[in-house]
Order: sequence, then structure tokens, then C-alpha cells
Amino acid sequence: MRIVNLIENTPGVPGCSYEHGLSFYIETKKHRLLADSGATDQFLHNAGVLGIDLSTADTMILSHGHYDHAGGIRAFSGMNPDAKIYLRASAGGEYYHLKADGEKYIGIDKEILKLGQCVFVQGDLEIDDELFLYTDVPGTRYPARGNRLLKRREAGEFVQDTFDHEQCLVISQDGKRILLSGCAHTGILNILDRYKEIFHSEPDMVISGFHLMKEGEYTQDEILNIRNIARELAEMDTVFYTGHCTGEEACGIMEEIMGEKLRVLHSGMTIL
Repeated sequence: MRIVNLIENTPGVPGCSYEHGLSFYIETKKHRLLADSGATDQFLHNAGVLGIDLSTADTMILSHGHYDHAGGIRAFSGMNPDAKIYLRASAGGEYYHLKADGEKYIGIDKEILKLGQCVFVQGDLEIDDELFLYTDVPGTRYPARGNRLLKRREAGEFVQDTFDHEQCLVISQDGKRILLSGCAHTGILNILDRYKEIFHSEPDMVISGFHLMKEGEYTQDEILNIRNIARELAEMDTVFYTGHCTGEEACGIMEEIMGEKLRVLHSGMTIL
């Protein structure tokens, strides 16, 4: 298996762009896979720098309906019109970030929904013996607190986003399983609880943002929340790769507790 980060928030491999976005290239025995596409088409530039030909990809997975994961889909489709694109049926909703200076639309380009290669997923989906998608994450343990500002517009009113447009990808190969979740808006511990319910084990590796980033200083309560999450993750026999919406400060707090079990992503980084 091969897993390479194509773009992330922080600089990494020389010559690779970075932006507030996330994208990965994955090779398995059966698939060449794109997981998310960053905020723009810069992931394509980075793929060129890294010697990756995305025209050969057969599958794309969109983790959820936010622009910083879907912004490059139309560019990808333009150079690869045959790859299937799996996204939740609700990924095209009206999603917003409410800020002190106003509202910001953070949903996907609606033109994506017109692409004939889109596969709109309802519920869990076993694509084949390598790729499995799941959603419907229950539980409210240590939810991502930044979610409080993330809304969905319905009938002209803002309501709390429930993140039913989020899906997690599990890759199985050679007796190992790897879990990918774009931002873990439903909470990484809750996502892992659902994983254990399905697979009756712990994943060998998790690659995910934890949505712990915050503008301004963390409160003591927020720092305690980050530490509690890190302590639970540290008890697992799993290696975690994180970045993007986790934030550098939160990553530093978690590294103090998790040590080598936590690896921080950078743009262009090779994971496997």
C-alpha cells in the first residue's frame, strides 16, 4: 500500500504548495484512490511534483461537504472523467460558518453534483473487500467544539449542522485496516466507537483531522478537552496521523501525551 498526502495546511516537501485543505493519494492492490481534493486545484500541482499521475485514479472519496475538501473535484474530473466519485447524498447542502464579521458559505460547488461520475451514498457502503464507507456516527463524547459555529441553511434559517454529510473510509489489505476521516466533525472518539461496532477491533492506523483548531487562545476547559481526547487515543494500539483542522497548538498538546503514537501531517508527506 502507498499513502501520500497531496496537500495540507502546513509546508512540507520542497516545491509542494500548501493551503487550508486536505487531500491524499492512496494505492492498494486493486485501486488508485483520491481521498478529498483540497480547497483548490493545487493538489494537482503537488501530485506532479511528487510524480503521481492522477489520470490513472479509478476512485475518489469525498469525506464531507465542505469546500476545503471538495474544491479540486472539478479539476480532477476534467483530467479524469471516468473515476467514480463517492459522496454522501447530503454533501451538497447549504453549509455555512457563522463568524463575528458575518456568514461564510463553506459548502461545495453545486456543479459537482451534476457530474455523471458521482455516486451518491446513502448509509454504509461496502465498495469491495478493500474499501468500506460508514456514517451515522452516534455518541457525543468530546465533540469538536468548533462545530457550534457550523450551520446548515434550511428554509432561509440557520440550524445546527448534524454532519450527516460526513463519511469515513476504511481500507483493508493484508490483514491491516486504515481509517480515514477528513475532519472528524462528529468527534474522533465517536467515530472510533462506530468503527469498533462494525469491525470489532481497533484500526491499525487513523488518518484524520480532529477539528480542534481555534482562532485565539484556548480556554482551560478546551485544553482539558484536547488532553482527554489524547489520553483515550494513547490507550489504543493505533498510530494516528493528524493535521489540517487539528491545529498546530492542539497537535503540540496531544503530542505531549501520545508521543510516537501521533504523527503530524505536512503537505506532500509520504505516510506509507
